[in-house]
Amino acid sequence: MSIGNSPDQDRPSVGRALRQARIDARLTVEEISTSTRVRVPIVQAIEQDDFSRCGGDVYARGHIRMLARAVGLDADALVEQYDAEHGGRPEPTAPAALFEAERIRPEPRRPNWTAAMVAAIVAVIGFVGFTLVSGGGGSDKQAAAGDPAAESPSNSTKPSPSQSSDPKPSESAIAGAPADKVTVRMTAEKGNSWVSAKDHNGKLVHEGVLKEGQSKTLTDDKRLDLVLGNAGGVKLFVNGKEVKHAGEVGQVQRLSYTRGDPEAG
Repeated sequence: MSIGNSPDQDRPSVGRALRQARIDARLTVEEISTSTRVRVPIVQAIEQDDFSRCGGDVYARGHIRMLARAVGLDADALVEQYDAEHGGRPEPTAPAALFEAERIRPEPRRPNWTAAMVAAIVAVIGFVGFTLVSGGGGSDKQAAAGDPAAESPSNSTKPSPSQSSDPKPSESAIAGAPADKVTVRMTAEKGNSWVSAKDHNGKLVHEGVLKEGQSKTLTDDKRLDLVLGNAGGVKLFVNGKEVKHAGEVGQVQRLSYTRGDPEAG
């Protein structure tokens, strides 16, 4: 006597359900990647039921939710199916463990030739400026030798403290960033936030804790991929435009930006 298949046996896997819904919606993998900011290789792996590239169950659930919403599927039902197929939902992971999971083995540190070049240029400019000021002072003294009025303190030329430059780039300076680059400025406003960033080649360009009140500005020619450990506590400016809602306080969020982002500030 044959036994009919159960509903669970007839139900497609999570990856197949997402792939079929995307095809039915006439969307390409690239279009889904753009709308959800989940990278193309990860979308392709999930559609093959390979969740190893997600970085863990927490991120796999997040990716499934975003992809499901993009193709019009029930996100909660797909996440429950994923939990059932992968041993159930685990105990909540401590934030410190989440941050540690994001510490993808950094590449060996290489000499920072850009920083060295900038330091050398600054040193040369400082030396030239000092030389000009010193030379100008000698000329003034020689001219003043024949003019008693020139010796008056009111006639002496001293740099005004108000003319000193602010080493921190202002938001207006960020707004004027070159259009041929992607510029991201992060300020921790509500507590500390663990931050990592990679350039368009996938190279780790920054990793560490951004303490409350601190800011960090990053640029790249094409793309910056970010992980914010406290997304709702970070004020984010991308290419001079404020990102109104990067996430919730305490939420770990993956974000990617290119030269044309954000589409709506």
